[in-house]
Formats: sequence, C-alpha cells, structure tokens
Amino acid sequence: MGKVVLVTGGSRGIGAAVCRLAARDGWDVAIAYRTRADAAARVAEDVRAFGRRAITLACDITDPRSVCALFERTAAELGYVEALVSNAGVIHRAAPLVDIPPEEIRRIVETDLVAHIVCNREAVRRMARSRGGRGGVIVNISSMAPELKGAGGFIPYAAAKAGIDVLTEGLGKEVAHEGIRVNGLRPGLIDTDMQADTGVPERIQRFGPTVPLGRAGRPEEVAEAVVWLLSDRASYVAATVFNVSGGR
Repeated sequence: MGKVVLVTGGSRGIGAAVCRLAARDGWDVAIAYRTRADAAARVAEDVRAFGRRAITLACDITDPRSVCALFERTAAELGYVEALVSNAGVIHRAAPLVDIPPEEIRRIVETDLVAHIVCNREAVRRMARSRGGRGGVIVNISSMAPELKGAGGFIPYAAAKAGIDVLTEGLGKEVAHEGIRVNGLRPGLIDTDMQADTGVPERIQRFGPTVPLGRAGRPEEVAEAVVWLLSDRASYVAATVFNVSGGR
C-alpha cells in the first residue's frame, strides 16, 4: 500500500503531470476531473504503468457536497488521503475588466478561489491530528498572474489566484501544529492546452521568448516541484509559496 494523493484537475496539463510523477515517486493517485473522463482514464493508465493504484473521480469542485464525496470515495477506495494537490482551475478570455460579464467573474472566483478554499477545508478536516487524522500535505497551485496584477486582460483571474496564495500562507500557519504542511506554487507561462482558453493567438510562441529563461515552461517542470513538496525532502517547508516561472 502506497501513500495516497488526491489531485484535482488531474486529467490534463499540470495536474496530469503531477499524477504521473507522483506515481513515479511511489504515490497511489486519485485523479479528479470535471468532464474529461477519457483523458483522466489515460492518466490513470500511466499511473498504473508505474505499478501504483489509480482511480478517476468526476467532481464539480464548485459544489461542496461533491468535494466532500470526492474525499470520502478516495479514502474508501485507496485509503487515508495523505496529500492534496489543489490544482483544478479555469481561465477567462483576455479582456478589459469592463468588458467581462459579472457571471464570468463569478465563475472564475468560484472555481479559482472558493473551490480551493473548500478543498483545503475538507483536507484539513480529515488530516488534522486533533480530529483523528495523521497529518498530511497540501500543495495549492496558483499563478504568477497576481505578481503581474492581471495586466493584459486577466484581472479577475489574477485576483482569484492571489487569494490562493493568501489561503496557502494563512492556512499553512494555522495547521502546521496539526502535522499538516501547506505550501503553494506559482507557475508562470506554461505550455498547456489551457492557453487556448485565453483567446490570445499563439500565446506561448509570442510570450515565451520574453521569459528570462527564453521559453515557456513544461507541465513536468511544475510537477517536479509539486512532488518535491509532497515528499519528506521538504519536511521543514510550510506556509510558503514558490515561483516556477523561468524568472518571469
């Protein structure tokens, strides 16, 4: 029996890379996804190829009841959830704030902030030693967008992601004595299919060369940092957010 990690948004991009590398490092993986069951199934096959157990679970992370069920099913099928990678997120099409409909702003904030708070809450409820847990690790994925203040048409997205950083540092201090390490990563310009959702043509090709390292990042480069934070090698790292941005 390996250690169990639950990865939200595990069917594509950074989340899928985290699932694969966690399996490489000896974790059994629960892959949570919203709609892409086929993609999640392929990631599960990759996890099993490393000799680890994998399950795929459909979940609407904006629904607290669905999130609660996600944790309960993972524990029932794989065992004690020792780690959460709160990764699932969306982005809006680039536009000035005055042109973004309120319903779109709500969608972004619900998915990119409120859902992370709820997922962290459910993890702590189960991991906290004072509540019968054995401790654990949480890694929250935010973005470099808050550092850039959402300039270029992404103010709602950046505002929500900034909230994740506050969640990470605040909760990390609040639950460290419970044996729970909470940390976060701010990916920069990463070459994933979510870039197409911005509506900015050839975004990677246009902006990759402006990164100090001269290129966009790969999902695996973010995932390597995630699995390090999950590991005992990061045992004295808590309430901290790291940039994985090529110097951007």
